[in-house]
Amino acid sequence: MQNLSALGGDQARRLAAVFTDIDGTLTDATGRIPASVFDAMERAGAAGLAVVPVTGRPAGWCDLIARTWPVDGVIGENGGLYFRCSAGHGKPMARVWAQDETTREGNRIRLTELGRQILAAHPGAGLASDQGYREFDLALDFCEDVLPLGDAEVDAIVARLEAAGCKVKVSNIHVNAWFGDFDKATMCLRYAADRWGWDLRGEDSQGVVFFGDSPNDAPLFALFDLAIGVANVRAMADRIETLPNYCTRGEGAAGFVEGIDRILTLRTAP
Repeated sequence: MQNLSALGGDQARRLAAVFTDIDGTLTDATGRIPASVFDAMERAGAAGLAVVPVTGRPAGWCDLIARTWPVDGVIGENGGLYFRCSAGHGKPMARVWAQDETTREGNRIRLTELGRQILAAHPGAGLASDQGYREFDLALDFCEDVLPLGDAEVDAIVARLEAAGCKVKVSNIHVNAWFGDFDKATMCLRYAADRWGWDLRGEDSQGVVFFGDSPNDAPLFALFDLAIGVANVRAMADRIETLPNYCTRGEGAAGFVEGIDRILTLRTAP
């Protein structure tokens, strides 16, 4: 991973969109999003960059994010959905799902039973506090609202979920599991195609920068030529299949603001 000082002006000037993880990337050490992050989003938007959060957080959160944050839209539940809200009252929310409602309902029943079994075997873990607002996945908390579990126990939970046929991704706070062939990258491809007619598997990917920090961001670190990890990405580097090609000095929110500042400065440099 290179320092941001290696980022070139030509790369920055080609950008048209900023895709970003939320937890650990936009949040600070308290788990909250400081005003500086929203200011950075506003400045990016004013410079012509569409901002799109890409998160493992649930549909319920995504409705609020799409409606109230200074963003173009939001991708949630590790690629299970995207929501986009046009500015102004009375305009409908666009909601795009990776699976139909019948499939989601059937999978939720299976995941609920699987979660019960895993929590019985691993009582130190817990259901994520936002589980009730999810459409697609089972989110098992290993350090957000429970005492942190060791790596070996997290690995055992992952192995059990994979053995049950789930697709599994680990964030900095949750183990997320779902039935279906989607992830953050597949829904980013769909969002960009629907929204702008881009194919992010080709040269159009040069128009996007992605910020992230954890293993469930690996598909996007692999997808984008310009992928930036905030400094805390180093803490989970051994769990990340593909690392970003750049890394900030600051952690979390400070790293995101550092990255946006660097990009905007390069875009206006002679």
